[in-house]
Amino acid sequence: MDCYKISLSFILLAAGFLNACLPVNEEIGKITPEYYVPVYSSSLQQEDFPQPERNYLSKEGVELGKILFFDPELSANGKISCAGCHLPEKAFSDGLALTNIGVSGLALHRNSPALFNLAWHDGLFWEGGANDLESMVFGPLTHPDEMAADLTEALQYINTHDTYPLLFKEAFPSDSITSAAIARSLAQFMRTLISDGSKYDQWIREETALSSEELKGYEVYKENCSSCHKEGLFTDLSYHNNGLDSSYPDPPELEGLYQGRYRITFKDEDMGTYKTASLRNLSFTAPYMHDGRFSSLDEVLDHYESGIKTNETLAPQLENGIVLSAAERTQLLAFLNSLNDNNFITNPAYQK
Repeated sequence: MDCYKISLSFILLAAGFLNACLPVNEEIGKITPEYYVPVYSSSLQQEDFPQPERNYLSKEGVELGKILFFDPELSANGKISCAGCHLPEKAFSDGLALTNIGVSGLALHRNSPALFNLAWHDGLFWEGGANDLESMVFGPLTHPDEMAADLTEALQYINTHDTYPLLFKEAFPSDSITSAAIARSLAQFMRTLISDGSKYDQWIREETALSSEELKGYEVYKENCSSCHKEGLFTDLSYHNNGLDSSYPDPPELEGLYQGRYRITFKDEDMGTYKTASLRNLSFTAPYMHDGRFSSLDEVLDHYESGIKTNETLAPQLENGIVLSAAERTQLLAFLNSLNDNNFITNPAYQK
């Protein structure tokens, strides 16, 4: 894995290059805002930290995004914040199969995905319907069954707030506040949600050792899971049909909701495919799958052993299922537990 390792000096050099390209405020002798590249572990196996040129991370932008993330006043009823469905202690998931805490009180059709290591994702939502965090934000913010925000009213609230106008001006030097700036600050905060402190990460960095059972589970993982859950991020960031269903009904009022990524691309090969979830932090993010149908990891493994439904777009890796002995299952679960990052879910930078 040495070819994937990122030195701190490289990251600092990248940050220095980025800062050198940004304008300096001559009056106060410093860069405004304070742009930076976050430090992250070589265990993620990512050489670069992607950022859109129009929305580089800044200290001010991230802090503003964090405040907005936890602010329920952005919602139509003043009761639902982004953090309502994305709890820090659950790796920014919510522990529910299909949440019904939105403004309408109606259950959603998708499990609330965990939020971490999103900087490296170029497709968001379970079907990849958003290409970046900036555009993704408007979905839950305005959806009638989620926060149901009226953007005009949200901007009025922000503009008449005691502290928001100054915070926005510091993050995005301008005399006006726009809905795009709301999205950009929220996106900046979410890009900083980096999970790289698990026992596995410490092992890769040679700071600790895995137990013999965890090491055997690592081998089971490599043989049976790594083709879709690629080591590092533990997702290939792609979309697969993992045999959850044999047919895909299309009620017109749901706009292809049961058809997976096909509803986005209209490509036959994408029928019933969903984004590969990361194997990181699984102890905090139950229930599992795009609709939360499995409450435990044992149920997930049962599905892969004997529950796969054959269909035309089934991932070829799953044609024969994944059959593990009792010992292999125990070993795999031990390894998966080594991917839980307690430092991430307790990090003060991510708390209200």
